[in-house]
Amino acid sequence: MTTYTPKHHKSSDLIQLFSECFASSHNTTLVGNAEEPLYTPALKDNAAQIHFRADYFSSALHEIAHWCIAGEERRAQVDYGYWYIADGRDKAQQTAFFDVEVKPQALEWLFSEACNYPFTVSVDNVVAGEQQADWSYWEELANATDLFQARCLEQIHLWFETELPKRGYEFMAKLASYYRDGHMPTFEDISAVECKRKHV
Repeated sequence: MTTYTPKHHKSSDLIQLFSECFASSHNTTLVGNAEEPLYTPALKDNAAQIHFRADYFSSALHEIAHWCIAGEERRAQVDYGYWYIADGRDKAQQTAFFDVEVKPQALEWLFSEACNYPFTVSVDNVVAGEQQADWSYWEELANATDLFQARCLEQIHLWFETELPKRGYEFMAKLASYYRDGHMPTFEDISAVECKRKHV
């Protein structure tokens, strides 16, 4: 079993690692302490900025994943031009959320593995659940979450069979260099963690 030099998971380290990767090549910086995540494109003398919530490590990884997935046209728009409906989405809206989030959360999963940091998929629809008196809603949401996690795993497998997003691979390598002494995550690593989770 491979062991790595232990490191604390600080969002300030992610800010520095991201800057080393992309500040010069893509004129983009990572910024913490935001009330809500937000991406703003470069304007005149201002670099593009990826804002993540508070100093949350997982929020930073997630927002970086979105940026790594977004193409050039998307990166020229505020929040990449994506739609977003806050908590309280109905079933159809939640299905659309899952469709949009598969690749970003799959890449966030890889980033998390490269950091030796625990990953949990996000369904991001808590308020809707709290409004449901019928416990069958919770069962349905749990099933949907499991299916979504399986879709993320399938996406990771596809990337390993073909090719990861270029910037995603570059940042994953940067994380692995810092947190795993250069050992890149493998699909087997991800599968082992997922298998253990299912049998807990």
